[in-house]
Amino acid sequence: MEFFKHNVLLIGLAIGSGLALLWPMLNRGAGGVANITSTEALMLMSRNKPLILDVRDAAEFATGHIQGAKNIPLAELLSRIKEIEKSKNKPVLVHCQKGMRAKAACGILKSQEFTQLHNLQGGLDSWVEAKMPLIKG
Repeated sequence: MEFFKHNVLLIGLAIGSGLALLWPMLNRGAGGVANITSTEALMLMSRNKPLILDVRDAAEFATGHIQGAKNIPLAELLSRIKEIEKSKNKPVLVHCQKGMRAKAACGILKSQEFTQLHNLQGGLDSWVEAKMPLIKG
């Protein structure tokens, strides 16, 4: 006990370091879906031609979206799942504005047996910040 009292700072540092090493593994998206950066998403798009699923509302989608994206708002995803069923075994890049709705969408898609899900980390905001192209309208 005496050791812990005198070395509380070092013990805290060791625990913090361990958590920092484990954070990438713990910070995976919904249902174990990998978060990918804008650059990784662009590489995925050029190599694998994924379904790009934008789960923002139609008004948000109209202000700007990734080229080729299909807009299905999160609230409508389950009722419109048949529109994207053919992509169950293909890569699917899911995104929203900041990333929270996309994580929820990934959970829904995972429960519907979609197998190759990718969540755009930081959402469209990170895409814009990385100076990636947007289609308006």
